[in-house]
Amino acid sequence: MSWGTELWDQFDNLEKHTQWGIDVLEKYIKFVKERTEIELSYAKQLRNLSKKYQPKKNSKEEEEYRYTSTRAFLATLNEMNDYAGQHEVISENMTSLITGELTRYVQELKQERKSHFHDGRKAQQHIETCWKQLEASKRRFERDCKEADRAQQYFEKMDADINVTKADVEKARQQAQLRHQMAEDSKAEYSSTLQKFNSEQHEHYYTHIPSIFQKIQEMEERRIVRIGESMKTFAEVDRQVIPIIGKCLDEITKAAESVDHKNDSQMVIEAFKSGFEPPGDIEFEDFTQPMKRTVSETSLSNSRADGRSEPKFGGKSKGKLWPFIKKNKLMSLLTSPHQPPPPPPASASPSAVPNGPQSPKQQKEPLSHRFNEFMTSKPKIHCFRSLKRGLSLKLGAGPEDFSNLPPEQRRKKLQQKVDELNRDIQKEMDQRDALTKMKDVYIKNPQMGDAASVDQRLAELGQNIEKLRLEVQKFEGWLAEVEGRLPARSEQARRQSGLYEAQNTSAMNSCAQDRESPDGSYTEEQSQETEMKVPATDFDDEFDDEEPLPTIGTCKALYTFEGQNEGTISVAEGEMLYVIEEDKGDGWTRIRRNEDEEGYVPTSYVEVYLDKNAKGAMTYI
Repeated sequence: MSWGTELWDQFDNLEKHTQWGIDVLEKYIKFVKERTEIELSYAKQLRNLSKKYQPKKNSKEEEEYRYTSTRAFLATLNEMNDYAGQHEVISENMTSLITGELTRYVQELKQERKSHFHDGRKAQQHIETCWKQLEASKRRFERDCKEADRAQQYFEKMDADINVTKADVEKARQQAQLRHQMAEDSKAEYSSTLQKFNSEQHEHYYTHIPSIFQKIQEMEERRIVRIGESMKTFAEVDRQVIPIIGKCLDEITKAAESVDHKNDSQMVIEAFKSGFEPPGDIEFEDFTQPMKRTVSETSLSNSRADGRSEPKFGGKSKGKLWPFIKKNKLMSLLTSPHQPPPPPPASASPSAVPNGPQSPKQQKEPLSHRFNEFMTSKPKIHCFRSLKRGLSLKLGAGPEDFSNLPPEQRRKKLQQKVDELNRDIQKEMDQRDALTKMKDVYIKNPQMGDAASVDQRLAELGQNIEKLRLEVQKFEGWLAEVEGRLPARSEQARRQSGLYEAQNTSAMNSCAQDRESPDGSYTEEQSQETEMKVPATDFDDEFDDEEPLPTIGTCKALYTFEGQNEGTISVAEGEMLYVIEEDKGDGWTRIRRNEDEEGYVPTSYVEVYLDKNAKGAMTYI
C-alpha cells in the first residue's frame, strides 16, 4: 500500500489532505493550551479559596482552631492547597511535553511538506516540458510529410506534361527529393523525441512520483503517530498526579476521621470552666415576720438555719455572691447540676441516656435581700481586694498570680506560665552548653579565639537561669495551691488538659471578662476554691466546722443512674438512700449514701419518702 502507486494521479488531493492534517495538529495544540490555562486558573482559585479561609495570625479565629473539628478543617485547607499545586503541575507538564513539543514539530512538518511538494511540482513541470517537445517534433514531422507529398505530386505532373521543358521537370524532381529528405529527417527526430519522452514519462510515474509520494505518506504517518503520542501523554500527565491527589484526599479523610466530639466537648469545659461551685436555691421569705433569712450550711451568706450567729468579720463563705455582681452572671450560676436530668429509661438502660445540655433556670432572688445582707454583714477583706484588682485590670495591669481569674482559668494560666518559663530555661541552658563547648575549643586551640571572652556571657546565662528557676518555683507554688483547692480531676482529664495546654499557649480570658457591676465597679466571683492563703486569722477555720445537711427523708432508686457529671452521684436500681434536699423544680433531688458520698440524681429515677416532721430541704442563696 503506497501512495506513489495507488495515488499517482492525486497530487492536488494529497496536497489538500496534508494541509488538513497540519490544521488538525494545530487545533489540538490550541486545545491543550486552553486546557493548561484552565488548570492554572483552577489552581489559582483553589489557592485563593484556601487562603481566604485560613485563620488570621494573632486573631480570635486562630484560637478557635484548637478543636478537632476546626483542626480537621484547617488540614482540609492545607490539603486543598497541595491539591491546587498538582493542577499547576498538570499545566506545566502539558505545556512543556505537549504544547511546546508539538509547536516545534508543526514548524518542522510545514518545512518538510513544502520541500516534498516542491519536488513533486518540479517533476511535473519536467514531464510537461518533455511532452511539449514531443508534440512539436510530431507536428514538424507531419508538416514535412505533407510538403514532400505535394512536391512529389508536382514533379509527377510536370513530368507528364509535354509542354514543360526538361529543365523545369528536373527542377521539380529535385524539389520533390529535397522534401522527401526533410520528411525523413523530421521522422527520425520525432522518433528520437518520442523514445526520450516515453523514457522520461516512465521514470516520472514509476520512480520520481512514487518516491515523492512515499515521503509525503511517511510524513503524514509520522504526524498521525505524533498526535496519538501526544494524546497518550495528555492522559499520562493527569495519571501521574493521581497518586498525589489521592494522598491529599486520604489526608482529608484522615483529618475528618480525627474529629472527636468528646474531646471537643472536654476542651470547651477546659476553656470556660470557672471552678466555682453552683449556688443553691433561694428560700421563701415570709414578709409577715421580721426579715430573717434561714439558709443551709452551703449558703453563700454562711448563715445557718439551725440558729448559728452572723458570720464574724473576715469569715469565709461558700460560693459567695456579692451585691455588685451582674444579674446575668448571677443567673448563669444559679443552677443545680449542669444539665437537666435525663428522662426515665424505657427500653434502653439509663446509663445510655446522655446527660444533656444546661439545666433550667431557677427563680431569681430579690435584690433587696442582697443589699440587706450587704448592709447587715461586715465587709470581707477579699471583696475590697477584688475591687482593687478590678481597678488594676482596667488600667491594663493584671495581678502576677492571676488571682483575678476563676480557679480553673487561673490554674491553666499558671500552668502555661510554668511551661513558658521552663522553655525559656531550656533555651538558656542550650546557649550555655554551646558557649561551654566553644570555650573548650578556644582553650584547646587558642588561635581560634580567646576563652575568657565568653566568661561574661556564661555568667549572665547562669544568672538568667537562676532567676527563671526562682520564677518557676514561685508560679509552681501558686499552681500547687490552686490545684489543691480545685476538685479532684480524673487522670484522663488531666492528660487531656495537659495536651491542650501544650498545644495552645495563647491566653484564654473568656471567663475572666465582663465582671463589672452596672455602676462600673469590679466584682470577683470566688468560692472557697479560689481564695488565696493568708496568715492565720479568723479566716482559717472557714470550713473546719462544717456539718452535713440533715436528712429529710429516704428514697428508693427505681433505675440505675451513672453519675458522670460533676455534682451527680451514681445509684443502683433498688438501692435505698437518704434525701437531704427536695427537687426545687429543676428535676434533681439531692441524696446521701454515707457521710462521704452525696450528690444529685434525677427525681424521676427515685421514689421519695419524706419525713412528716421534716422542715424541708435547706436551700442556697
